Amino acid sequence: MRLMLTSLAVLSLVASPVALAAPCKDAKGKFMKCPDKTPVRCKLKNGKFAKCGTPGAKPV
Repeated sequence: MRLMLTSLAVLSLVASPVALAAPCKDAKGKFMKCPDKTPVRCKLKNGKFAKCGTPGAKPV
């Protein structure tokens, strides 16, 4: 029982970095840098947030 629990713990520690490191691939299957997933937010001149299509709104 101890051997099974120990082996399960070791396996989970070894496999977890592989599962977390999900690299991005292009259409041909080659590895590439993952795109930045931060959303673009826009502000008006008075400092309020608005949709980026609004006239006078600039990306932050």
